[in-house]
Amino acid sequence: MVAGRGEYPERIVVVGGGLAGLRTIEELRAAGYRGSLTLIGAESRPPYDRPPLSKAFLSGAVDDTSLRPAGDLAALGARIRLGERAEWLGDGVLRTDLAEYPFDRLVIATGARPVTLPGGAGQRVLRSFDDALALRETIAAGARMVIVGAGWIGAELATAAAARGCQVTVVEAGAAPLAAAVGAEVGAVTSAWYAQAGVELLLGRAVGSIAEGGLELAAGGWLAADVVVTAVGVRPDVGWLEPAGVLLDNGVVVDSRLESSMTGVYAVGDCAAFWSERFARRMRPEHWDVALRAPVTLAANLLGGDERYDPVPYFWSEQFGRMLQFAGDHRAATEFLWRGDTATASWSACWLAEGDDALAGRRLVAMLTVGAPRDFAQGRRLIEARALVDPAQLADPGVSVRAAAIEASPGV
Repeated sequence: MVAGRGEYPERIVVVGGGLAGLRTIEELRAAGYRGSLTLIGAESRPPYDRPPLSKAFLSGAVDDTSLRPAGDLAALGARIRLGERAEWLGDGVLRTDLAEYPFDRLVIATGARPVTLPGGAGQRVLRSFDDALALRETIAAGARMVIVGAGWIGAELATAAAARGCQVTVVEAGAAPLAAAVGAEVGAVTSAWYAQAGVELLLGRAVGSIAEGGLELAAGGWLAADVVVTAVGVRPDVGWLEPAGVLLDNGVVVDSRLESSMTGVYAVGDCAAFWSERFARRMRPEHWDVALRAPVTLAANLLGGDERYDPVPYFWSEQFGRMLQFAGDHRAATEFLWRGDTATASWSACWLAEGDDALAGRRLVAMLTVGAPRDFAQGRRLIEARALVDPAQLADPGVSVRAAAIEASPGV
């Protein structure tokens, strides 16, 4: 039987060998936990950092993205079981393809899997270290690469491949790059970057199927390629939990304590869909920052605490020589404004929502900056503080983002 919330857990099992799983074990030890810890990872590699795979690793700037030296892992005093995939969850027992593990608390940190398209032959994705290694070996001057999807990963892939001399075509079903992430109006600004980098961008083109040597467009037409990479998103890797009765909805449904519908079973990272009081909706940000920081809250709750996880989502991307940073959630926004000239190297997009009726101003709920790290740092703090801003001041790049805040805003 799983230990009750108030009982001290003697055995904690973490399934998922990525950053979220590793950080959970590190935070448990930092909190003084001396019980049994087991980390189970489906990949045979020790935990590694994923963001560099589409950036520095793919470009050849680095050859390794390991998160910790072997000695640091050993110092955690945990059983590290790599190359095992979770298959079944029962009452107080996790079964993998190789063994069974009894637990008092279980942490699900199995991440996500890339979405693939019909066909499959010759189709590549970028999610794991091995994916990135295989792709890097195919990126060579003159190679014809077709990338399906102009989201964050598609843009980073195109950046690296073009820089290494590939003939790159990006096929996007939407009206603009990044449209799903930041909207078509903002995403459209980035379209020119592709041409400047020598990348062909085909918008409004759905893909029918992928075959050896290229892909077929849904509306007809063939694009020949030496390499086809699908970058149209990921899905949480939680299908193995369905027979256990754990509530699933675009990931493992967890409360603000990161506990699932099954007592003693928690989830963290890309596979966890948590409730946000801040944004009044369930969220599942697929971002490195979540995997890094959520385990602090999780570890406290695994040991009997009552901490709440309610972050401002944060993400960054490096594409075509530019640094993009995003914070917040723009879905509840009622207004939008530009800060600066999008034709320059530094500008921002800001999303606002209605503020308190008793005060003038609007609440800053999301911000995307390009080449504006100071604006971003100040904007992120205003979003976290639920600050009210003067839209006219915020739109003026001659006024600091901090100075656009209304004095009555709490925490500013």
